[in-house]
Amino acid sequence: MCGSAVRYVIGRVGVPPNPNPSSPRFLFRPPPPPSPTTSGRLFRSPRSSPPMRALPRGAAASLLRAAAAAAPCRPRPVQLQRRLPDADRLLAMVRCLADDNIPAVCFSRYSTLVTPSDEVLVPPELLSSRTVGTPERKIGQYEDLNNKFHNEDKGYMVLDGDVFDVPIRKDIVHRVVRWQLAKRQQGTHSTKIISEVSGTGRKPYKQKGTGRARHGTLRGPQFRGGATMHGPKPRSHAIKLQKKVRRLGLKIALSARTAEGKLLVFEDLEVPSHKTKNVVSYISQMEDTKKVLLVDGGDIDKKLKLATQNLHYVNVLPSIGLNVYSILQHDTLVMTRDAVNRIVERMHTPINR
Repeated sequence: MCGSAVRYVIGRVGVPPNPNPSSPRFLFRPPPPPSPTTSGRLFRSPRSSPPMRALPRGAAASLLRAAAAAAPCRPRPVQLQRRLPDADRLLAMVRCLADDNIPAVCFSRYSTLVTPSDEVLVPPELLSSRTVGTPERKIGQYEDLNNKFHNEDKGYMVLDGDVFDVPIRKDIVHRVVRWQLAKRQQGTHSTKIISEVSGTGRKPYKQKGTGRARHGTLRGPQFRGGATMHGPKPRSHAIKLQKKVRRLGLKIALSARTAEGKLLVFEDLEVPSHKTKNVVSYISQMEDTKKVLLVDGGDIDKKLKLATQNLHYVNVLPSIGLNVYSILQHDTLVMTRDAVNRIVERMHTPINR
């Protein structure tokens, strides 16, 4: 944690560049040239351009719509006026866009660390400490942290917009939290029925002639020490919730903390010693912070675990244990670069059905 600040901006996958450069929203980098050795069905254009991989269904239409939005006033190319296959039609449009040096669509799905030497890739208007957003909705915040943690800056962290910039839906978060709390409930409470209560099974007195109420056992619920009627038995309280809904809930929780400016990204969470005062000094530099959740990529460092075990307002989790309920319980979320990358990879892993 010491001397490891990372600044971050929001990046969205598959969204065309913002035509208004005065209000930047996303950070884009040009895609790498296609490799001739790429596996899969390849095709070439008539003009001996480098081979490209066959695109899935609908990809050509998506790119054409993005190109049309980027250059709405551009006249239609001649080669597009005749009926061409999707592959040739797509290549023709890409060539036209390349001739005019139109910015490419962001291709990266994972978080990327931009070092200070790569600042030429970052637009100069993004290199200031201010909120990135649009007039209709604030989408996130990146902050220059070189005034904290011994004034050492580690560059910029590009966060995946598919994970850290999704629309906030309280109903999804409510469903995920309800699923979490129900699943973690032990359900071991138990009471005894008449057959399980210890005691005699004889009839306490005869049926008639005593003037008293009729009883056939002393282990009934009306007697002290007797059975409990309709009491709880051990059972599972878990409810079913689709994996895609659980995954969406985690994305919404991360997006909410990012939009609030309560997400801090550091290179690592190493502390010089196991002393609690080290962590207290770090947390005291964070503004408007009551409870902090520290998330590391792999196993938790032993010194960090010892330094935080006596602080009731600081909790530590590995990236595999990050969940919606823990994020909501803490107003500030501190993650390492490795934890961010692992979370993004986990969110993009196909769901096994």
